[in-house]
Amino acid sequence: MKITLWGTRGSLPEAGIPTVRYGGNTSCVSVQGRNGTLLVLDAGSGIRRFGAGLDPDVREVDILLTHLHMDHIQGLGFFKPLFSPNARVNIWGPPSTTMHLRERLGRYLSPPLFPVRLRELPCDLVLHDAPRGDFQVGEFRIGANFISHPGSTVGYRISENGRSIAYMPDHEPVLGRERLDGPADWISGCGLARDVDLRIHDAQYTEGEYDSHIGWGHSSIRDAIAFASIARAGKLVAFHHDPAREDAEIDRIIQEANDTYEPRFELVAGEEGALFEVN
Repeated sequence: MKITLWGTRGSLPEAGIPTVRYGGNTSCVSVQGRNGTLLVLDAGSGIRRFGAGLDPDVREVDILLTHLHMDHIQGLGFFKPLFSPNARVNIWGPPSTTMHLRERLGRYLSPPLFPVRLRELPCDLVLHDAPRGDFQVGEFRIGANFISHPGSTVGYRISENGRSIAYMPDHEPVLGRERLDGPADWISGCGLARDVDLRIHDAQYTEGEYDSHIGWGHSSIRDAIAFASIARAGKLVAFHHDPAREDAEIDRIIQEANDTYEPRFELVAGEEGALFEVN
């Protein structure tokens, strides 16, 4: 499968911050399978660029939303296939006991926030609650489960032909800080990440910053590395960059993390436009 990063920021960058390699768009990742099945992970502002470049002959797309915070859905109304009468768009999102996904998304995709309502979109739109467990989309086996982040939030594991990736862009794994080598089953998201080949994971804070942000639902780079080690994951793509970070600062944080923690896997920063192949 081919994984492309279209947006890697936790929020739109602050004014004046140069974002050349690490981009200025919020969370969006595309995954294409060997048989052509197309998944889109989150619908941040990066989804507009992705949709604009899609082959017009694409007839079906599945969008997997981790949660409904604005930085993860703000590009949805600008996704080109939603306005094609020939396209079927499936949107999967975190379940709620009080309100259907259609009603929750409709709060954004309706006046006065957006001029077009969900029911007015010309595509064949189908909305699903992501089940807590496994489900099939084309050639992909997808696992979903709740993870630690404010509000109803799910992480995803996507498998194809014996290879797998995990996607947890907003996640605080709650490692117990010093309990990094104990049993892992109690750790949020560990089942989704166990033994994956590639993990795209929240790494918003440095270790020094995290101490004043405990409980905010985001990870330090140290905890993202520790979590990957416990889950025996492969390559780690640090994601959800702080909107105030410049490229040089992100480079420095990743270099220092590699030097300090010496992870047993490759650690890279998520760059907008980066392509990964897991075969």
